[in-house]
Amino acid sequence: MKTDHDIFLLIREGNKEAFERLFKTYYAPLVLFARTFLADRDESEEMVQGFFVKLWEDRTKIDINISVKSYLFRAIRNRCLNHLKHEKIKQEYQTAIQNLPLSEKSLEPFFMELGLMEKIEKSIAALPPRRKEIFLLSREKGLKYREIAELLNISVKTVETQMGQALKELREQLKAFRHLMIGFLLITSKPGIRVVPPSVVNTSTQQH
Repeated sequence: MKTDHDIFLLIREGNKEAFERLFKTYYAPLVLFARTFLADRDESEEMVQGFFVKLWEDRTKIDINISVKSYLFRAIRNRCLNHLKHEKIKQEYQTAIQNLPLSEKSLEPFFMELGLMEKIEKSIAALPPRRKEIFLLSREKGLKYREIAELLNISVKTVETQMGQALKELREQLKAFRHLMIGFLLITSKPGIRVVPPSVVNTSTQQH
């Protein structure tokens, strides 16, 4: 008759029948053991099932120096304790969030960022039509200067000049918001604005 240790050695070799035997032998006792930590039976069953899945996936890496029975019960205990610890941290975080004071003062930074976004959109909209078109093709569509020039049937130099003027005008329009900006603005591939480090802006007008 094979011992649990013999069965586990077969499991390490990928023997599914041995794994099923170990599962059937210990599943119910381990679920009952998990319920001493977790109040919910379904949660206890999921905990044990998850453990056995992990056991099979990592079977070649596991080296058991104690009895298989002790290993299984210790593993379930540790998983339950880690789960409870995680739940406690999550609950404490949720409680802290719920207790945050929600006043106009606490929301002021978000209002200021909202004002920045609105100002950016208005500043772009106020650019001369051709300049705005070139700027959006570069920042929204992600086109290179050469591609923009070909699309609009203009020279690359004209694109560079128009982009330089656009950036200059936007910097001037948004100078009151500099304390909120990490660097400068670029249009993302989707509608909207993202703040980027200065190095991105500095190189963006030179690499095309």
